[in-house]
Amino acid sequence: MPIDIVIYHNPACGTSRNTLALIRNAGIEPHVIEYLQTPPSRAMLESLVARAGLTPRALLREKGTPYAELGLPNAELTDAELLDAMAAHPALINRPLVVSPLGVKLCRPSEEVLDLLPSPQRGAFTKEDGEQVIDADGKRVNG
Repeated sequence: MPIDIVIYHNPACGTSRNTLALIRNAGIEPHVIEYLQTPPSRAMLESLVARAGLTPRALLREKGTPYAELGLPNAELTDAELLDAMAAHPALINRPLVVSPLGVKLCRPSEEVLDLLPSPQRGAFTKEDGEQVIDADGKRVNG
């Protein structure tokens, strides 16, 4: 039976690429949504935040985004205002967000995705920076 996994992915992001590779290392081909080209609707964003057990602020990305220019550091902004900003400016959405039958998670670091995969890793995996995450037997290193 196919396993339905969705990754909100940015191919320019190393963490996102590593997360996608870990999903594939488990023998799963996820539905990849390049969210900068195909952003989630505001309603979907609100649902993802709730299902991940996050606050909208916890999903906000500051680096390389219009975070400061939009006044988003203001702690008085409501969750609704933050969701509106992310819906209008998808670059503000931190990544990668992964949806699986086991839950929804912001996978930073990329190894967080291992908790969402119902299939074991099929072999060794080393992140782009050279850090080994999975050994040759498919077991997690340091975890």
